[in-house]
Amino acid sequence: MALTTFPQDVDVKAIRNRLGMTQAKFSDTFGFSLDAIKHWEGGRRTPEAPARTLLTVIDKNPAAVLTALNPAAFAAAVASSKLTTVHVKVDRKRQNSTGATKRKAYSPERVKRITK
Repeated sequence: MALTTFPQDVDVKAIRNRLGMTQAKFSDTFGFSLDAIKHWEGGRRTPEAPARTLLTVIDKNPAAVLTALNPAAFAAAVASSKLTTVHVKVDRKRQNSTGATKRKAYSPERVKRITK
């Protein structure tokens, strides 16, 4: 059985910038707190091993993470040829009164650009 090595350092800002997301959008999309992202990018905190692992997967294959987190929304985005608005339930303190938040789904063109 091969040992798995966990990334020691991740550049959160570089990952987020490659995806073309704001800190808030990155936070909402992948479930990190906005404060954590700000602290990671500001160098005041370092992501713990599970967060570093998820950030590494997001960096290498964001479509896989999006599919795993919300398969229905991702499938709907891929099926359509343009961006659509989908309602996604987010397990966060900042939910609106109905417990849902509006989020743009990724188009097939956007997914191809992200995964390259």
